[in-house]
Amino acid sequence: MTPDALKAICLGLNGATETFPFNPETSVFKVGAKIFAISALDADPLKVSLKCEPEIAVQLRAAHPEITPGWHLNKRHWNTVLLDGSLPDGMVHEMIEDSYDLIVSTFPRAQQLLLDWPGTRADER
Repeated sequence: MTPDALKAICLGLNGATETFPFNPETSVFKVGAKIFAISALDADPLKVSLKCEPEIAVQLRAAHPEITPGWHLNKRHWNTVLLDGSLPDGMVHEMIEDSYDLIVSTFPRAQQLLLDWPGTRADER
């Protein structure tokens, strides 16, 4: 997966934004005010940190050496994923969507519904 593809997937999710709260090199993708993905898009190798259900996080780490506990994050809830082509892009895309969905599920129902309204999709902005 390329940095551009990673960025496009993240920003393609409803209400997603890219911010740089830590430094100009680290993209922080948020929905609302909550983070669902973090990546230094210029890094080599490219990696992304994603939120994950704790039980699934452990299973993913056991099955894939490219998935490790979140670097500088709560290792129970975050994984860092190496994007060197070892994992299928579809799997990475699913993990990004799962991270986003975990965050959105914490929002009040009214806020969740706003993300589903026409005109809030990234391709319609």
